Amino acid sequence: MATTQTPFLTQAFMNPVAPTSQRFWLVFLVFLHTVNTYMDRVCISAAKGSMQDEISGLDDQMMGYVFGIFAIGYALFQIPAGWFSDRVGPRLGLTIVVAIWSVFTALTGAVYTAISLLFVRFLFGVGEAGAYPGATRAMYSWLPAKERGLGQGIFHSGARIGAALSLVLMPMLIAAIGWRMTFVANAAVGLLWGGVWWWWYRDDPANHCKVNEAELELIQRGIAEEAATESTVPYVQVVTSLNVLLAMFQYAASNITFFISITWLQPYLVETYGEEYAYLASLPLLCGAVALWISGYTVTFLHKLEMPVLSRRLPAMIGFALGAIGLLLCTQVTESTSVWMFIFFFSIGTFGVEMTLSPSWSFCMDIGGTRSGAVSAAMNMVGNMGAAVSAVAFPFFVANVTVPGIAETTGTANSFFLFAAVMNLLALGAWVLMNPRRELREISSSALKMRLAMFLAMFVLVMSALLYTKFIYEPEPEQEARANSGHRATACALAKEFEGQEFLPQRRHARGQSVRLDVGFAQGTQVAPEGVMA
Repeated sequence: MATTQTPFLTQAFMNPVAPTSQRFWLVFLVFLHTVNTYMDRVCISAAKGSMQDEISGLDDQMMGYVFGIFAIGYALFQIPAGWFSDRVGPRLGLTIVVAIWSVFTALTGAVYTAISLLFVRFLFGVGEAGAYPGATRAMYSWLPAKERGLGQGIFHSGARIGAALSLVLMPMLIAAIGWRMTFVANAAVGLLWGGVWWWWYRDDPANHCKVNEAELELIQRGIAEEAATESTVPYVQVVTSLNVLLAMFQYAASNITFFISITWLQPYLVETYGEEYAYLASLPLLCGAVALWISGYTVTFLHKLEMPVLSRRLPAMIGFALGAIGLLLCTQVTESTSVWMFIFFFSIGTFGVEMTLSPSWSFCMDIGGTRSGAVSAAMNMVGNMGAAVSAVAFPFFVANVTVPGIAETTGTANSFFLFAAVMNLLALGAWVLMNPRRELREISSSALKMRLAMFLAMFVLVMSALLYTKFIYEPEPEQEARANSGHRATACALAKEFEGQEFLPQRRHARGQSVRLDVGFAQGTQVAPEGVMA
């Protein structure tokens, strides 16, 4: 009996061997997602001067509160937002949080009083709290463990690229259509992204019409390989386990270093080397974006070589080592007149700490599993502590701490560089103990209650630190006394040019010019930019 053979091309089409690439489109979508978050955050810093001209009661101190209230809402709702994405799924979860923050971005352009601005920016922070945990949960369902590192690297690089682009684009857009319509335009971009996300994404890739069987099998097999590490123990036990506590600490340590690059670095360069070098402040951030891609690729490469633990541990340890080395080298050139040498060493430090992001968030996906949104949110919440510590520690070290051979006198950032380098080395040690395959065993109810109390105490500590740095902390009187009228005039002028920068360091040039570190810009008021971390 004759047999009918299926033509080769038809057979290949019906049973494709190669997996489709829809998971890479997911990574591209969340990359655009994080670009959008930073567009919305940077916008208010760029619009600060114009907003103060039109909004009643919006002086520098109130503007500082506006920036601060975002950080409080953002940190306060990290864990609830992460839990929400885990509960309802990232498709609905991210659509809702993007819609919330986009609406309040648009409403920012409609306010006319400082009090209403405070209310709107708090709710904007609440909305953005779910941005990173929700995206992390989405990638968990779509990326096999061996591809999570590169996915996280590309995802987080969007923040650095978005911030750099926004610093150029936002002032131009404000000049073209005004600050109010600029907020509306940013909101429209967010709502557009939310619509595309709802239309394209599916919580289960098996339900996506363009994911073929080969890609689905690749995803499911890659997730199943790590399923043994996922535990059914209570969430409180997970986030208070040794793995997560160490992840929290090392993430806070990385933020202590990263926070420097987006607060005082640009005015430091202007005051120390001249305004023509202000553009160099962007170089460490661009190096950080490159570091995220390299680290993500390294994480993926090592995992494909069947090294799941080392794939997370090694890139992070190398990153923290580079961070410490770069900062220590900075202490050796602060008396030099070479701006390029200083930027080179500082870029090494920034490159290093940015290498730690991809393994950190991949680590949360590994141990969190279907609860990776809430676990990563807990890490990110404590990461806010790193920025808060940096905000207080930097001026304190500069004004009060001397170290033989490093900072012989006060008024130099060398002592803080040393402190940040030590934190990076401690974080490197933390990664020696972190193991994504460590099995969790259920503990007694009394021990669980004790851990819950400790976790709540940690939450209160983080919130207290943020409240203190954003609303209470002021420079010491003796620090203010250092400034003569000429220095104060310079600081006020720079405040208008570099809105959102928090510290203005100054030091002694090799040619003998006496300089100082003035903490805060106008009248000791801190005006920190929104979104200083993930």
